[in-house]
Amino acid sequence: MGLLQGLAGPLAPFLDTAPTWLVVLSAAGSLLTLTILLNILQQILFRNPNEPPVVFHLLPWIGNTVTYGMDPYAFFFACREKYGDVFTFVLLGKKTTVCLGTKGNDFILNGKLKDVNAEEIYHPLTTPVFGKDVVYDCPNSKLMEQKKFVKFGLTSSALRSYVELIRAETNAFFSKDAPSKRFAANNGTIDLPPTLAELTIYTASRSLQGKEVRERFDAGFAKLYHDLDGGFVPINFKLGWLPLPHNRRRDAAQRKMTEVYTDIIKERRASGESTSNDREEDMIWNLMNCEYKNGTPVPDREIAHMMIALLMAGQHSSSATISWILLRLASRPDIQEDLLEEQRQILGTNADGSLKDFHYEDLSRLPLHAQVVKETLRIHTPIHSVMRVVKNPMPVEGTEFVIPTSHVLLASPGVTSRTAEHFPEPLEWEPHRWDETPSDKHSRLAPKHVKEGVVEEKEDYGYGLISKGAASPYLPFGAGRHRCIGEQFAYVQLQTILATVIRDLKFFNQEGVKGVVGTDYSSLFSRPLSPAVVRWERREKK
Repeated sequence: MGLLQGLAGPLAPFLDTAPTWLVVLSAAGSLLTLTILLNILQQILFRNPNEPPVVFHLLPWIGNTVTYGMDPYAFFFACREKYGDVFTFVLLGKKTTVCLGTKGNDFILNGKLKDVNAEEIYHPLTTPVFGKDVVYDCPNSKLMEQKKFVKFGLTSSALRSYVELIRAETNAFFSKDAPSKRFAANNGTIDLPPTLAELTIYTASRSLQGKEVRERFDAGFAKLYHDLDGGFVPINFKLGWLPLPHNRRRDAAQRKMTEVYTDIIKERRASGESTSNDREEDMIWNLMNCEYKNGTPVPDREIAHMMIALLMAGQHSSSATISWILLRLASRPDIQEDLLEEQRQILGTNADGSLKDFHYEDLSRLPLHAQVVKETLRIHTPIHSVMRVVKNPMPVEGTEFVIPTSHVLLASPGVTSRTAEHFPEPLEWEPHRWDETPSDKHSRLAPKHVKEGVVEEKEDYGYGLISKGAASPYLPFGAGRHRCIGEQFAYVQLQTILATVIRDLKFFNQEGVKGVVGTDYSSLFSRPLSPAVVRWERREKK
């Protein structure tokens, strides 16, 4: 009791007769006040000039976690204005140093393996979801081999076949005769995020994963996916091992999905079709015929875990992006008509006036479709923060700062793509800013790095030449050795869905709604806040 009274100070005489719970509460309040005061004094009096400035915070462990989590971009821009491009904030008890701008992106994303480490950050979150021995649960050299396997499963011939499959799935999904009956009428409303999450899981599973996986989504596989997806919550960066209900469901779903994939692989091996030239291409077949540099074939369980990783990572970013695309188009009927006219001009029409079908080779001939995807990814980058553990003290070029090994590094390429010095009026969604020769109306919005003709450096990290991204302010898929390997597939999938949907449907904001909804940052992947409802109308067939 003496310690509690000492902490309470002037309240000590009163506490002699107060109930025990009140004594404890008063002491706790006094202890919290003392902790806050000491934390403030430490920030004011003991700043290390060799380390970046620390963003002011009251509570030592919580730090800036709440402000950052509510709106990371608002937090970054506010801190940039006050502290510059390099600053440190406290995230769940960990000093996290942010480096903004193209130099900051290069410093972190192209950091040397001996200096920065991604596995230690992401392993606790991703391994229970993806499974053992893949992605961040293996040495970096093995991950580079796995990325090479996946890259060679995305050949032009594979992508060509994927376009046909994605187009067919999209047509079936929005058909009047679809089993869901949600598009049976000629008009209606839809909540885009959940609707398009369903569509992208169908398109990704049918193209990348094969017909057996796609068939299972009509028979309980979607429930497993949902439970597994529940493991991608921020708390699991720190507490993914806790036996919480969502983690138990995650673990059960991971085991079951692994069994589903390994059963498919065993059935395929038993069929003797693994080397057949007339079979349908997909990533499972590709991985079944891959082996590591030491001559070891990729084990079936690792193939299953890689397929889970591909499905999970790709579906999140694609479903969020196509939702943003249609939300943006609902505010811009003029762009919708521009897209349709582009297809008429480039692809031509049939005798009955309907548009001709498009194929993989045609996507590169539809620049505005590509620009709609590109402009959406610029503003709505799927991942707002990319983190690395510091393994060796890292001097920041042009400053007196040295980042110690007790810090985590954080890059945010999405900040650069929202910065006026690179993209005039950065929050204005305007696909025509990317026109090869922008009109007078849009030339003021043209990206400055495109005008200046910036040339990208390339490097081979073990899976072929890729852009290092050192100079570009547009990096929605990251840069360096951990650049997203599914980037090419994502562009193909998004452009194919867009080109297919815009032929049959028109989208409008609901009455009284202007602009677009806010962003949900509660997950690892940012996405539109639900509900995000728009009106749709079916186009009249000629």
